[in-house]
Amino acid sequence: MSALAPRVAIVGAGPAGIYAADILLGLAPTAEIDLFEKLPAPYGLVRYGVAPDHPRIRKITDALHEVLSDPRIRLRCNVEIGADITIDELRAVYDGVIIATGADLDVRLDIPGIDLPGSFGAADFVAWYDGHPDVPRHWPLAAESVAVLGAGNVALDVTRILAKHASALTHTDTPDHVLESLEASPLRDVHLFARRGPADLRFSALELRELAEQHDVDVIVDPDEVALDAHAERMIAQFSQRRIIVRTLTEWAARDRSIRTASRRVHLHLRQRPVRVLGDGGVTGIEMERTASDELGRMVGTGELLRYDVGAVYRAIGYRSTPVPGVPFDAENGVVPQVEGRVLGEGGTPIPRLYATGWIKRGPVGLIGSTKSDAAQTVKHVVDDLDAADVSERDADPIAHLVDAVDLDGWLRIDAAERGAGAERGRERTKIVDRAEMLSHAGRNHMTEAGR
Repeated sequence: MSALAPRVAIVGAGPAGIYAADILLGLAPTAEIDLFEKLPAPYGLVRYGVAPDHPRIRKITDALHEVLSDPRIRLRCNVEIGADITIDELRAVYDGVIIATGADLDVRLDIPGIDLPGSFGAADFVAWYDGHPDVPRHWPLAAESVAVLGAGNVALDVTRILAKHASALTHTDTPDHVLESLEASPLRDVHLFARRGPADLRFSALELRELAEQHDVDVIVDPDEVALDAHAERMIAQFSQRRIIVRTLTEWAARDRSIRTASRRVHLHLRQRPVRVLGDGGVTGIEMERTASDELGRMVGTGELLRYDVGAVYRAIGYRSTPVPGVPFDAENGVVPQVEGRVLGEGGTPIPRLYATGWIKRGPVGLIGSTKSDAAQTVKHVVDDLDAADVSERDADPIAHLVDAVDLDGWLRIDAAERGAGAERGRERTKIVDRAEMLSHAGRNHMTEAGR
Protein backbone atom coordinates (compact mmCIF):
# COMPACT_ATOMS: atom_id res chain seq x y z
CA MET A 1 0.00 0.00 0.00
CA SER A 2 1.17 3.55 -0.70
CA ALA A 3 3.05 5.40 2.02
CA LEU A 4 0.30 8.00 1.87
CA ALA A 5 -2.95 7.27 3.66
CA PRO A 6 -5.37 5.76 1.10
CA ARG A 7 -8.25 8.05 0.20
CA VAL A 8 -11.63 6.49 -0.69
CA ALA A 9 -14.89 8.10 -1.79
CA ILE A 10 -18.22 6.42 -1.10
CA VAL A 11 -21.29 7.64 -2.97
CA GLY A 12 -24.41 7.08 -0.90
CA ALA A 13 -24.72 7.56 2.87
CA GLY A 14 -27.34 4.91 3.50
CA PRO A 15 -26.71 1.61 5.31
CA ALA A 16 -24.76 0.13 2.37
CA GLY A 17 -22.36 3.06 2.15
CA ILE A 18 -21.90 3.46 5.89
CA TYR A 19 -21.35 -0.27 6.42
CA ALA A 20 -18.76 -0.21 3.64
CA ALA A 21 -16.96 2.68 5.37
CA ASP A 22 -16.94 0.82 8.68
CA ILE A 23 -15.58 -2.38 7.15
CA LEU A 24 -12.98 -0.47 5.17
CA LEU A 25 -11.66 1.25 8.28
CA GLY A 26 -11.38 -2.12 9.97
CA LEU A 27 -9.24 -3.51 7.15
CA ALA A 28 -7.35 -0.31 6.31
CA PRO A 29 -7.12 1.70 9.57
CA THR A 30 -5.18 4.58 7.98
CA ALA A 31 -7.76 5.16 5.25
CA GLU A 32 -9.46 8.52 4.84
CA ILE A 33 -13.06 8.31 3.64
CA ASP A 34 -15.31 10.95 2.13
CA LEU A 35 -18.95 9.87 2.20
CA PHE A 36 -21.23 11.66 -0.28
CA GLU A 37 -25.02 11.92 -0.14
CA LYS A 38 -27.36 13.85 -2.47
CA LEU A 39 -29.92 14.52 0.29
CA PRO A 40 -29.25 16.94 3.17
CA ALA A 41 -29.43 14.03 5.64
CA PRO A 42 -27.73 10.62 5.84
CA TYR A 43 -29.15 7.12 6.50
CA GLY A 44 -30.92 6.59 3.16
CA LEU A 45 -33.34 3.66 3.36
CA VAL A 46 -33.51 3.74 7.16
CA ARG A 47 -34.68 7.37 7.15
CA TYR A 48 -36.74 7.44 3.94
CA GLY A 49 -37.73 3.83 3.29
CA VAL A 50 -38.78 2.33 6.64
CA ALA A 51 -42.35 2.83 7.83
CA PRO A 52 -42.62 5.32 10.72
CA ASP A 53 -44.32 2.74 12.95
CA HIS A 54 -41.19 0.55 12.89
CA PRO A 55 -38.95 2.30 15.44
CA ARG A 56 -37.02 -0.90 16.19
CA ILE A 57 -35.68 -0.87 12.62
CA ARG A 58 -35.04 2.86 12.71
CA LYS A 59 -32.84 2.34 15.77
CA ILE A 60 -30.26 1.12 13.28
CA THR A 61 -29.43 4.81 12.93
CA ASP A 62 -27.73 4.68 16.35
CA ALA A 63 -25.16 2.24 14.99
CA LEU A 64 -24.83 4.16 11.73
CA HIS A 65 -24.25 7.42 13.64
CA GLU A 66 -21.45 5.80 15.60
CA VAL A 67 -19.68 4.97 12.33
CA LEU A 68 -20.17 8.50 10.99
CA SER A 69 -18.63 9.90 14.18
CA ASP A 70 -15.26 8.33 13.34
CA PRO A 71 -12.81 11.18 12.60
CA ARG A 72 -11.47 9.27 9.59
CA ILE A 73 -14.83 9.76 7.85
CA ARG A 74 -16.00 13.06 6.40
CA LEU A 75 -19.73 13.25 5.67
CA ARG A 76 -20.72 15.39 2.70
CA CYS A 77 -24.49 15.57 2.23
CA ASN A 78 -26.35 17.77 -0.28
CA VAL A 79 -23.86 16.77 -2.99
CA GLU A 80 -25.24 15.48 -6.29
CA ILE A 81 -23.00 13.32 -8.44
CA GLY A 82 -23.01 14.58 -12.00
CA ALA A 83 -23.96 18.11 -10.98
CA ASP A 84 -21.68 19.13 -8.10
CA ILE A 85 -18.90 16.67 -8.88
CA THR A 86 -18.47 13.87 -11.42
CA ILE A 87 -17.40 10.26 -11.09
CA ASP A 88 -14.39 10.93 -13.31
CA GLU A 89 -13.35 13.77 -11.00
CA LEU A 90 -13.67 11.47 -8.00
CA ARG A 91 -11.69 8.69 -9.66
CA ALA A 92 -8.95 11.19 -10.49
CA VAL A 93 -8.36 12.19 -6.86
CA TYR A 94 -9.36 9.08 -4.86
CA ASP A 95 -7.68 5.68 -4.70
CA GLY A 96 -11.11 4.07 -4.82
CA VAL A 97 -14.72 5.12 -5.43
CA ILE A 98 -17.54 2.92 -4.12
CA ILE A 99 -21.08 3.39 -5.49
CA ALA A 100 -23.70 2.64 -2.81
CA THR A 101 -26.76 4.58 -3.94
CA GLY A 102 -29.36 1.87 -3.38
CA ALA A 103 -32.66 1.43 -5.24
CA ASP A 104 -35.29 4.17 -5.26
CA LEU A 105 -37.57 3.50 -8.24
CA ASP A 106 -40.51 1.13 -8.68
CA VAL A 107 -40.29 -1.85 -10.98
CA ARG A 108 -42.56 -1.31 -13.96
CA LEU A 109 -45.73 -3.42 -14.19
CA ASP A 110 -46.75 -3.70 -17.83
CA ILE A 111 -50.49 -4.32 -17.80
CA PRO A 112 -53.29 -2.30 -19.42
CA GLY A 113 -54.44 0.68 -17.36
CA ILE A 114 -51.37 0.82 -15.12
CA ASP A 115 -50.81 4.50 -15.99
CA LEU A 116 -54.32 5.65 -15.12
CA PRO A 117 -54.66 8.42 -12.52
CA GLY A 118 -54.96 6.69 -9.17
CA SER A 119 -52.33 4.05 -10.02
CA PHE A 120 -49.20 4.53 -7.90
CA GLY A 121 -45.81 3.01 -7.23
CA ALA A 122 -44.99 2.02 -3.67
CA ALA A 123 -41.64 3.84 -3.78
CA ASP A 124 -43.38 7.18 -4.32
CA PHE A 125 -45.92 6.54 -1.56
CA VAL A 126 -43.23 5.44 0.91
CA ALA A 127 -41.16 8.52 0.10
CA TRP A 128 -44.24 10.68 0.74
CA TYR A 129 -45.17 9.27 4.13
CA ASP A 130 -41.50 9.21 5.19
CA GLY A 131 -41.10 12.91 4.43
CA HIS A 132 -38.61 12.75 1.57
CA PRO A 133 -37.65 16.35 0.71
CA ASP A 134 -37.86 15.85 -3.06
CA VAL A 135 -41.45 14.55 -3.38
CA PRO A 136 -44.72 16.52 -3.40
CA ARG A 137 -46.37 17.22 -0.03
CA HIS A 138 -49.84 16.24 -1.22
CA TRP A 139 -50.97 12.66 -1.74
CA PRO A 140 -54.45 11.91 -3.16
CA LEU A 141 -55.99 9.74 -0.44
CA ALA A 142 -59.53 9.92 -1.84
CA ALA A 143 -60.53 6.27 -2.40
CA GLU A 144 -62.68 4.24 -0.02
CA SER A 145 -61.30 0.98 -1.41
CA VAL A 146 -57.76 0.41 -2.72
CA ALA A 147 -55.66 -2.45 -4.07
CA VAL A 148 -52.06 -3.19 -3.11
CA LEU A 149 -50.07 -5.57 -5.33
CA GLY A 150 -47.13 -7.46 -3.86
CA ALA A 151 -46.00 -10.32 -1.64
CA GLY A 152 -43.14 -8.69 0.30
CA ASN A 153 -42.63 -6.43 3.28
CA VAL A 154 -42.98 -3.21 1.28
CA ALA A 155 -46.49 -4.32 0.29
CA LEU A 156 -47.21 -4.94 3.97
CA ASP A 157 -45.90 -1.49 4.91
CA VAL A 158 -48.06 0.21 2.28
CA THR A 159 -51.11 -1.79 3.32
CA ARG A 160 -50.57 -1.08 7.00
CA ILE A 161 -50.04 2.67 6.58
CA LEU A 162 -53.08 2.99 4.32
CA ALA A 163 -55.27 1.16 6.83
CA LYS A 164 -53.82 2.72 9.96
CA HIS A 165 -55.64 5.53 11.72
CA ALA A 166 -53.57 8.72 11.90
CA SER A 167 -53.93 8.78 15.69
CA ALA A 168 -51.75 5.65 15.85
CA LEU A 169 -48.86 7.57 14.26
CA THR A 170 -48.89 10.77 16.30
CA HIS A 171 -46.09 9.47 18.55
CA THR A 172 -43.79 8.84 15.56
CA ASP A 173 -41.68 11.20 13.43
CA THR A 174 -44.38 11.29 10.75
CA PRO A 175 -44.58 14.83 9.27
CA ASP A 176 -47.68 16.84 10.09
CA HIS A 177 -48.89 17.06 6.47
CA VAL A 178 -48.87 13.25 6.26
CA LEU A 179 -50.84 12.90 9.50
CA GLU A 180 -53.39 15.44 8.26
CA SER A 181 -53.88 13.55 4.99
CA LEU A 182 -54.22 10.19 6.73
CA GLU A 183 -56.69 11.69 9.19
CA ALA A 184 -58.90 12.88 6.32
CA SER A 185 -58.70 9.61 4.39
CA PRO A 186 -62.14 8.06 3.68
CA LEU A 187 -60.62 4.59 3.29
CA ARG A 188 -62.65 1.56 4.33
CA ASP A 189 -61.03 -1.42 2.57
CA VAL A 190 -57.50 -2.38 1.50
CA HIS A 191 -57.20 -5.40 -0.78
CA LEU A 192 -53.70 -6.90 -0.68
CA PHE A 193 -53.07 -9.23 -3.63
CA ALA A 194 -50.26 -11.79 -3.94
CA ARG A 195 -49.88 -14.05 -6.95
CA ARG A 196 -48.17 -16.62 -4.74
CA GLY A 197 -49.78 -19.15 -2.44
CA PRO A 198 -49.59 -19.04 1.38
CA ALA A 199 -46.32 -20.98 1.62
CA ASP A 200 -44.48 -18.83 -0.95
CA LEU A 201 -45.11 -15.34 0.40
CA ARG A 202 -42.05 -13.14 0.95
CA PHE A 203 -43.48 -11.45 4.05
CA SER A 204 -41.60 -11.68 7.30
CA ALA A 205 -43.73 -13.46 9.91
CA LEU A 206 -43.39 -10.58 12.39
CA GLU A 207 -44.51 -7.89 9.95
CA LEU A 208 -47.41 -10.01 8.73
CA ARG A 209 -48.75 -10.35 12.28
CA GLU A 210 -48.57 -6.58 12.71
CA LEU A 211 -51.46 -6.23 10.26
CA ALA A 212 -53.87 -7.68 12.81
CA GLU A 213 -52.42 -5.76 15.75
CA GLN A 214 -53.69 -2.38 14.59
CA HIS A 215 -56.47 -0.50 16.33
CA ASP A 216 -59.86 -0.65 14.61
CA VAL A 217 -58.63 -2.73 11.66
CA ASP A 218 -59.93 -6.22 10.79
CA VAL A 219 -57.92 -8.65 8.67
CA ILE A 220 -59.99 -10.92 6.43
CA VAL A 221 -58.69 -14.09 4.76
CA ASP A 222 -60.70 -16.51 2.62
CA PRO A 223 -60.23 -20.06 4.01
CA ASP A 224 -60.16 -21.46 0.47
CA GLU A 225 -57.13 -19.33 -0.40
CA VAL A 226 -54.97 -20.73 2.40
CA ALA A 227 -55.68 -24.35 1.50
CA LEU A 228 -52.37 -26.15 0.97
CA ASP A 229 -51.49 -27.94 -2.24
CA ALA A 230 -48.65 -30.46 -2.59
CA HIS A 231 -46.10 -27.72 -3.27
CA ALA A 232 -47.15 -25.76 -0.17
CA GLU A 233 -46.92 -28.87 1.98
CA ARG A 234 -43.32 -29.36 0.84
CA MET A 235 -42.45 -25.72 1.59
CA ILE A 236 -43.79 -25.65 5.13
CA ALA A 237 -42.09 -28.96 5.87
CA GLN A 238 -38.72 -27.40 4.96
CA PHE A 239 -38.96 -23.78 6.20
CA SER A 240 -40.02 -22.73 9.68
CA GLN A 241 -40.79 -19.11 8.69
CA ARG A 242 -43.21 -20.33 6.05
CA ARG A 243 -44.90 -22.58 8.58
CA ILE A 244 -45.41 -19.57 10.86
CA ILE A 245 -46.87 -17.51 8.02
CA VAL A 246 -49.26 -20.27 6.98
CA ARG A 247 -50.30 -20.79 10.60
CA THR A 248 -51.02 -17.06 11.00
CA LEU A 249 -53.08 -16.92 7.81
CA THR A 250 -54.99 -20.06 8.78
CA GLU A 251 -55.84 -18.57 12.18
CA TRP A 252 -57.14 -15.40 10.56
CA ALA A 253 -59.20 -17.37 8.04
CA ALA A 254 -60.87 -19.29 10.89
CA ARG A 255 -62.02 -16.21 12.80
CA ASP A 256 -65.74 -15.79 13.37
CA ARG A 257 -67.12 -13.14 11.03
CA SER A 258 -69.34 -11.80 13.81
CA ILE A 259 -66.31 -10.30 15.60
CA ARG A 260 -65.44 -8.10 12.61
CA THR A 261 -66.57 -4.71 13.83
CA ALA A 262 -63.67 -2.47 12.78
CA SER A 263 -64.22 0.59 10.61
CA ARG A 264 -61.38 -0.47 8.29
CA ARG A 265 -60.64 -3.86 6.77
CA VAL A 266 -57.60 -5.49 5.16
CA HIS A 267 -58.48 -8.30 2.75
CA LEU A 268 -55.64 -10.70 1.93
CA HIS A 269 -56.07 -12.33 -1.47
CA LEU A 270 -53.67 -15.14 -2.41
CA ARG A 271 -52.98 -16.86 -5.74
CA GLN A 272 -54.17 -13.90 -7.79
CA ARG A 273 -52.20 -11.90 -10.34
CA PRO A 274 -53.14 -8.55 -11.91
CA VAL A 275 -54.41 -8.61 -15.48
CA ARG A 276 -55.54 -5.01 -16.01
CA VAL A 277 -56.41 -1.86 -14.12
CA LEU A 278 -59.93 -0.74 -14.95
CA GLY A 279 -61.16 2.78 -15.57
CA ASP A 280 -61.36 5.57 -18.09
CA GLY A 281 -60.30 8.90 -16.58
CA GLY A 282 -59.08 7.22 -13.40
CA VAL A 283 -58.92 3.90 -11.55
CA THR A 284 -62.33 2.31 -10.91
CA GLY A 285 -61.31 -1.30 -10.42
CA ILE A 286 -58.82 -4.08 -11.04
CA GLU A 287 -59.10 -7.41 -12.82
CA MET A 288 -57.20 -10.37 -11.39
CA GLU A 289 -56.57 -13.92 -12.59
CA ARG A 290 -56.43 -16.84 -10.19
CA THR A 291 -53.12 -18.71 -10.21
CA ALA A 292 -52.05 -22.18 -9.14
CA SER A 293 -48.76 -23.96 -8.49
CA ASP A 294 -47.50 -26.39 -11.09
CA GLU A 295 -45.49 -29.50 -10.18
CA LEU A 296 -42.34 -27.37 -9.81
CA GLY A 297 -44.00 -24.74 -7.63
CA ARG A 298 -44.21 -22.13 -10.40
CA MET A 299 -47.31 -19.95 -10.45
CA VAL A 300 -49.39 -20.35 -13.61
CA GLY A 301 -52.65 -18.72 -14.64
CA THR A 302 -55.89 -20.68 -14.45
CA GLY A 303 -57.98 -18.47 -16.74
CA GLU A 304 -60.45 -17.62 -13.98
CA LEU A 305 -60.90 -13.84 -13.79
CA LEU A 306 -62.14 -11.77 -10.85
CA ARG A 307 -62.96 -8.06 -10.65
CA TYR A 308 -62.73 -5.77 -7.65
CA ASP A 309 -64.06 -2.24 -7.33
CA VAL A 310 -61.20 -0.05 -6.11
CA GLY A 311 -60.42 3.63 -6.50
CA ALA A 312 -56.63 3.34 -6.36
CA VAL A 313 -53.92 0.76 -7.06
CA TYR A 314 -50.49 0.61 -5.39
CA ARG A 315 -47.87 -1.65 -6.93
CA ALA A 316 -45.21 -2.96 -4.54
CA ILE A 317 -43.58 -5.56 -6.75
CA GLY A 318 -39.97 -4.46 -6.37
CA TYR A 319 -37.47 -1.60 -6.53
CA ARG A 320 -34.83 -0.74 -9.09
CA SER A 321 -31.89 1.66 -9.02
CA THR A 322 -31.44 5.05 -10.64
CA PRO A 323 -28.35 5.18 -12.88
CA VAL A 324 -25.45 7.21 -11.50
CA PRO A 325 -24.02 9.63 -14.10
CA GLY A 326 -20.65 8.38 -15.28
CA VAL A 327 -21.14 4.81 -14.00
CA PRO A 328 -22.01 1.88 -16.34
CA PHE A 329 -25.57 0.68 -15.85
CA ASP A 330 -27.44 -2.48 -16.82
CA ALA A 331 -30.85 -0.99 -17.62
CA GLU A 332 -32.50 -4.39 -18.08
CA ASN A 333 -31.65 -5.58 -14.59
CA GLY A 334 -31.48 -2.17 -12.93
CA VAL A 335 -27.98 -2.65 -11.47
CA VAL A 336 -24.35 -1.70 -12.08
CA PRO A 337 -22.49 -4.42 -14.04
CA GLN A 338 -19.88 -5.82 -11.68
CA VAL A 339 -18.04 -8.88 -10.49
CA GLU A 340 -17.82 -9.17 -6.70
CA GLY A 341 -18.08 -5.39 -6.44
CA ARG A 342 -15.63 -4.40 -9.16
CA VAL A 343 -17.55 -2.32 -11.71
CA LEU A 344 -17.20 -3.53 -15.30
CA GLY A 345 -16.78 -1.33 -18.35
CA GLU A 346 -17.14 -2.15 -22.01
CA GLY A 347 -16.01 -5.67 -22.86
CA GLY A 348 -16.45 -6.78 -19.24
CA THR A 349 -13.15 -5.30 -18.08
CA PRO A 350 -13.03 -3.91 -14.49
CA ILE A 351 -12.81 -0.12 -14.36
CA PRO A 352 -9.85 0.91 -12.19
CA ARG A 353 -10.76 2.34 -8.77
CA LEU A 354 -14.54 1.96 -9.29
CA TYR A 355 -16.67 -0.37 -7.14
CA ALA A 356 -20.28 -0.97 -6.11
CA THR A 357 -22.08 -2.33 -3.07
CA GLY A 358 -25.65 -2.68 -1.82
CA TRP A 359 -28.80 -2.80 -3.90
CA ILE A 360 -27.29 -1.01 -6.90
CA LYS A 361 -24.81 -3.88 -7.01
CA ARG A 362 -27.05 -6.91 -6.48
CA GLY A 363 -30.63 -5.64 -6.77
CA PRO A 364 -33.14 -4.98 -3.97
CA VAL A 365 -32.81 -8.34 -2.24
CA GLY A 366 -32.47 -9.00 1.46
CA LEU A 367 -32.98 -7.00 4.63
CA ILE A 368 -30.95 -3.99 5.74
CA GLY A 369 -28.51 -6.10 7.73
CA SER A 370 -27.64 -8.26 4.71
CA THR A 371 -25.80 -5.30 3.18
CA LYS A 372 -22.95 -5.92 5.64
CA SER A 373 -21.83 -9.18 4.04
CA ASP A 374 -22.30 -7.65 0.62
CA ALA A 375 -20.13 -4.67 1.57
CA ALA A 376 -17.46 -6.97 2.98
CA GLN A 377 -17.05 -8.64 -0.41
CA THR A 378 -16.66 -5.32 -2.22
CA VAL A 379 -14.36 -3.78 0.38
CA LYS A 380 -12.03 -6.78 0.27
CA HIS A 381 -11.33 -6.01 -3.38
CA VAL A 382 -10.91 -2.32 -2.61
CA VAL A 383 -8.28 -3.16 0.00
CA ASP A 384 -6.53 -5.60 -2.33
CA ASP A 385 -6.30 -2.87 -4.96
CA LEU A 386 -5.13 -0.30 -2.40
CA ASP A 387 -2.28 -2.63 -1.48
CA ALA A 388 -1.14 -2.57 -5.10
CA ALA A 389 -1.60 1.18 -5.57
CA ASP A 390 1.27 3.63 -5.82
CA VAL A 391 0.27 7.16 -4.84
CA SER A 392 3.16 9.61 -4.70
CA GLU A 393 1.31 12.92 -4.49
CA ARG A 394 -2.19 14.34 -4.22
CA ASP A 395 -4.06 17.58 -3.68
CA ALA A 396 -4.54 18.74 -0.11
CA ASP A 397 -8.33 18.48 -0.25
CA PRO A 398 -10.09 17.38 -3.44
CA ILE A 399 -13.55 18.57 -2.36
CA ALA A 400 -12.83 21.93 -0.72
CA HIS A 401 -14.87 23.59 -3.48
CA LEU A 402 -18.11 21.88 -2.35
CA VAL A 403 -19.10 24.79 -0.13
CA ASP A 404 -22.82 23.88 -0.13
CA ALA A 405 -22.19 20.42 1.29
CA VAL A 406 -23.65 19.53 4.70
CA ASP A 407 -21.08 17.96 7.00
CA LEU A 408 -21.64 15.90 10.14
CA ASP A 409 -22.06 18.96 12.36
CA GLY A 410 -24.58 20.37 9.90
CA TRP A 411 -26.56 17.12 9.99
CA LEU A 412 -26.46 17.13 13.78
CA ARG A 413 -27.98 20.61 13.77
CA ILE A 414 -30.80 19.34 11.55
CA ASP A 415 -31.19 16.38 13.89
CA ALA A 416 -31.37 18.69 16.92
CA ALA A 417 -34.02 20.84 15.23
CA GLU A 418 -36.13 17.75 14.48
CA ARG A 419 -35.81 16.53 18.05
CA GLY A 420 -36.77 19.94 19.34
CA ALA A 421 -39.85 20.06 17.13
CA GLY A 422 -40.76 16.57 18.29
CA ALA A 423 -40.37 17.45 21.96
CA GLU A 424 -42.96 20.19 21.54
CA ARG A 425 -45.41 17.48 20.42
CA GLY A 426 -44.37 14.86 22.93
CA ARG A 427 -42.48 12.82 20.34
CA GLU A 428 -38.86 11.78 19.92
CA ARG A 429 -38.71 13.89 16.75
CA THR A 430 -40.76 15.46 13.99
CA LYS A 431 -39.10 15.11 10.62
CA ILE A 432 -38.29 18.28 8.68
CA VAL A 433 -39.45 17.81 5.11
CA ASP A 434 -38.51 20.99 3.26
CA ARG A 435 -35.00 20.89 1.81
CA ALA A 436 -34.44 24.64 2.21
CA GLU A 437 -35.45 24.44 5.86
CA MET A 438 -33.09 21.51 6.42
CA LEU A 439 -30.22 23.47 4.86
CA SER A 440 -31.11 26.50 6.96
CA HIS A 441 -30.81 24.45 10.14
CA ALA A 442 -27.56 22.92 8.86
CA GLY A 443 -25.97 26.37 8.90
CA ARG A 444 -25.28 29.17 6.47
CA ASN A 445 -22.07 27.63 5.12
CA HIS A 446 -23.20 24.08 5.94
CA MET A 447 -19.65 22.98 6.80
CA THR A 448 -17.67 23.89 9.88
CA GLU A 449 -14.21 25.39 9.63
CA ALA A 450 -12.78 22.05 10.70
CA GLY A 451 -14.34 20.43 7.65
CA ARG A 452 -15.98 17.64 9.61
